[in-house]
Amino acid sequence: MLFLLTGDVQIGKTRWLESLCASLQAAGTCVAGVVAPGQWVPRPEGQPGGKHGFDGAGRFEKLGIDNVLLPQGERIEFARRRDLAAGGKAFAEGAQAKAAKLGWAISDTAIAQVNAHFAMLAKQAGSAPADSGANAPATAQAEVDTPAAAPLDNGVCPPVAAGIATEAPPLAQTNTGEPTVAATAAKAEGNALAAAPAASEAKLAPHAMLVVDELGRLELLRGCGLTNALAILDAGPTPQFPHAIAVVRETLLDEARRRFEPRWGKATVIGPNDAARKLVLETARAAEGAH
Repeated sequence: MLFLLTGDVQIGKTRWLESLCASLQAAGTCVAGVVAPGQWVPRPEGQPGGKHGFDGAGRFEKLGIDNVLLPQGERIEFARRRDLAAGGKAFAEGAQAKAAKLGWAISDTAIAQVNAHFAMLAKQAGSAPADSGANAPATAQAEVDTPAAAPLDNGVCPPVAAGIATEAPPLAQTNTGEPTVAATAAKAEGNALAAAPAASEAKLAPHAMLVVDELGRLELLRGCGLTNALAILDAGPTPQFPHAIAVVRETLLDEARRRFEPRWGKATVIGPNDAARKLVLETARAAEGAH
């Protein structure tokens, strides 16, 4: 079954998903993929709050986005707010997000790291060729074949420099030696997900839950971004990944259903609530029981 987790921005979808993943792990279901927690800081006293906040009251400000790779729990600084991107060359020069005119500056290097992670998961699931690029990706683009997404501006992904590393330090440092916002946020939030061996070091347990947070304009309208995650989802349910959860903005929900439902069947659209949590846990438990 494919679950499409959707809803308005900054309502707590990722924090709900992190909690759900922890519950799935505690119940014995392997969770593999990526979650994308925000980098939040308290707003200065007297500063007006935004439409949404960390707790819905606008008391916190979102500065960036991390990606946490599952099951191993490695955290990568993935994106910065566009107005803050000048402080990091990798973010300021992120070609894919810049070409799409996104409000977030996304590092092409980080995209490549997450794609390498999904390529490794695909190899373990038997849905990627041996030379899919999981071990030595030359660019941020996936080499796993995937159907073309509906194009925007011809759907062309800007070229990305070769020689991208496949791993990032758990807590990135600034050039002053101080931890980045991502590191500070990680320490402040803690990590609800139990650490596990790297995907390249341990065989995934069967009938795992695939998690992709999130699929946005880069992926669904331009065929860029997390293309290896798209490739796994495009393959439909497999013995390794009989079920999947993908986070999708409401404005992209129709495009996600058009793309994935031919292989998955009718997708189940959920929000971050107790009823959805119960449904996902019961679905995972049934998959375990069937094997």
